[in-house]
Amino acid sequence: MNLNNVTLKQLRAFKAVAETGSFTKAAESLHLTQSALSGLIKDFETTLSLRLFDRTTRKLSLSVAGQHIYPMATKILYDVETMATEVGRLKALESGVVNIAVSQQLAAAILPKVMAEFVTAYPNIKVSVKDCSVDTVISAVASGEVDFGIAPARNISDSLSSEMLFDLPFYAVMPQAHPLTKRDSVEWKDLKHEKLITMAGVFSDLLSDELPEEEAQMVKNSAYQVNFLTTAFSMVNQNLGVTLCLPYSRARVAQNGLEMRVLTAPRITRASYLYRLRGRAFSDAAHKFYVVLCQHLQSNDYT
Repeated sequence: MNLNNVTLKQLRAFKAVAETGSFTKAAESLHLTQSALSGLIKDFETTLSLRLFDRTTRKLSLSVAGQHIYPMATKILYDVETMATEVGRLKALESGVVNIAVSQQLAAAILPKVMAEFVTAYPNIKVSVKDCSVDTVISAVASGEVDFGIAPARNISDSLSSEMLFDLPFYAVMPQAHPLTKRDSVEWKDLKHEKLITMAGVFSDLLSDELPEEEAQMVKNSAYQVNFLTTAFSMVNQNLGVTLCLPYSRARVAQNGLEMRVLTAPRITRASYLYRLRGRAFSDAAHKFYVVLCQHLQSNDYT
C-alpha cells in the first residue's frame, strides 16, 4: 500500500459519497459524472486495499473500514482547506498600495534604493510616489492624499505628526581641480571669496537663520540662486561657482564629476522627517514600506 498515491480528489469523492449515501448525489455535488466518481472511489479502495462501502441494491453505507477512514479523511480535507484560507490571507497581507509624497531631492537620492529593496521583498504591493516640493509633501499628507510624506523640516499644524529620520551636515560642492578639494573638510569662512550658487526659497532661508551673521550674508548675497540642485551641479561643473548640498546627493555629485567636502565651523545640519496625519493608522502596506525605509536608513550611512 502506497499512501503517496492518495489524492485530494479521491478524499473529496469518498467524503461526498459517505455524506450523501448516493453516488448520484455525490457526483452532482462535485460536478462529476457518475463514472468518474466511481473511478475515484475504486482507485481509493485499491490504494488502501480496503472496501470502504457496503453496497446493496437498496442501500449504500460505509463499511467498518470506511467508518474508521471517514474521520481521518475529513480531518485531512479540513486541514487542507484551512491551509488554503491561511495562504490566501497571507497573500492579501502582501498586496495593496502604499502612497508616498517625497521632496524632490530625497526622491531622487534615497527613495529609488528603498523602493528596490521593498519591491524585492513585497512584489505584490504597488508603490505610488509623488515627488514634489516640500510644501506639496506637507499638503498631500494633510489632505490624506498619501499614507505619509518624507521631507526636510517644516512648521506643521497640530493635525500632523513628524518623526525624524536622519539629521545630516551640509557639504560644499566644487570642481575636482578646486584648491579646497585638498582638504578633508571646509570651514564656512573658506567660502567667503567663492561665488556661491544657492537654492532659492526656504532651503537657503532656513540655512541663513542657523548661520552666524557673516556666513549668513554669504548665503543671502550668493552669486546665483536656482530652483533645482541639478542646475546648481551643472553650473559648478562649468566653473561658475561652488554650491551646497546634503550628503545623500553624493552619487549625483560624482555623476557630475565634482567633489564634496563637509562644512564645519559651524557644522550645520538639516533633518528630514516622516510626516503623517495624526491619528491615522498605517495600512499594512504602508507599515511594511515604513519598516523597509527604517531598515535601509539604519544600514546605510549617508553622512
